[in-house]
Amino acid sequence: MSGREDHSVTEPTLFARFVALVGRGAIALRHSGQGRLAPVYGTTPQIPNARPQGKVPTLKMPTAKGWEGDHKPKAAAGLKVNAFARGLVHPRNMHVLPNGDVLVAESMSEPDNPRSLFDHAMSATMKRARALGKSPNRVTLLRDADGDGVAEESHAYLEGVRQPFGIALVNDTLYVGASDALLAYPYQAGATRCSGPGRKLMDLVPGGHWTRNLIASPDGTKLYVAVGSLSNIADAGMAAEENRACIHEYDIATGQSRVFAGGLRNPVGMAWEPSAGTLWTVVNERDGLGDETPPDYLTSVRDGGFYGWPYCYWDRVVDDRVPQDAAKVASALQPDYALGGHTASLGLCWLPEGTLPGFPAGMAIGQHGSWNRSTLSGYKLAFVAFENGKPVGLPRDILTGFLSPDEEHSYGRPVGVALAADGAVLMADDVGDVIWRVTPA
Repeated sequence: MSGREDHSVTEPTLFARFVALVGRGAIALRHSGQGRLAPVYGTTPQIPNARPQGKVPTLKMPTAKGWEGDHKPKAAAGLKVNAFARGLVHPRNMHVLPNGDVLVAESMSEPDNPRSLFDHAMSATMKRARALGKSPNRVTLLRDADGDGVAEESHAYLEGVRQPFGIALVNDTLYVGASDALLAYPYQAGATRCSGPGRKLMDLVPGGHWTRNLIASPDGTKLYVAVGSLSNIADAGMAAEENRACIHEYDIATGQSRVFAGGLRNPVGMAWEPSAGTLWTVVNERDGLGDETPPDYLTSVRDGGFYGWPYCYWDRVVDDRVPQDAAKVASALQPDYALGGHTASLGLCWLPEGTLPGFPAGMAIGQHGSWNRSTLSGYKLAFVAFENGKPVGLPRDILTGFLSPDEEHSYGRPVGVALAADGAVLMADDVGDVIWRVTPA
């Protein structure tokens, strides 16, 4: 708002009308002929034709409610779930240290200056969903000293880091992906607080898709840094997207970095598939083309590979909202596995065979949940089985129950996934402010 008194009535009135218009748009889309679409999954998905939503895309997100009393997620048959830690502030991602301590990045989207009525509506919706606010900017250390599956100790390990997300430990150095930089800190085993100041290793462009996840190479010589795009479809031009929508490779010994793979709109979770030693990621695809178009995806990441954004998606399907580059489209690689439209798959963790009874080896995926579709998707901890180094079959559920049946409330929203020292599966829940722990029943 401008601060002028004559705006105190008209702007909120326009805003209310706009929010109502957004609601009507969602209903119109739901009854526009597409109906409720089946989720688009697997290696050969049947992706519906794009239906551009125009300047007023569908905006639907449940109100954050959290967990009350003994209410908790529903575990798949043969599994059980308990709260490993409660009382965190928007936990997003985790890293398990060699001694079993768990580092948790607590961070949140920062408010921006809305430039349009839709920006106002989006900001209000995100605040209601607890996806926007004052970021904790902290890394917390959790310790389960007695081994009972509940962390009885919580310590502020690092504070004042701008939107920390990725965490990786290599030898005696802890690396943290902040929204604006790759940072390095001295690591001392068993310490409950970082023992020294951080060093900036690499500048990263803040804003837009701000999560900066990290993973170290198996030999500990390199770091891979995931950086999402500034916008949905390069709305401000490709110059504003330089060094974004990609995964960087950082050489620890030389301090040199390069783009390892590009055309990835918002890659977040990363994991190594051990049989082939291949890096995999989950990617959040573009908005505004329909409930299931295009699907978010899980893919192997090829050195030098280009995966289509913003020019095209999946099997080189051109997005005609974007000024085109025919050579880029021709070079685009097809992702390996579709995860459904707008699931907001953020967390990724390799689970060896035997981790969970009834589940083979494969990837656990924290699906944060949609906002840009008429019927909500995601809001679960999912699993994709692997055979011979590749995903197979349909996704399975590990944890569900994060969304109310009427889609009005979210009790929690899954984010990062990690394998605990005792073999349990840990999952960060940024609406419930909980780390959930999944084990055999």
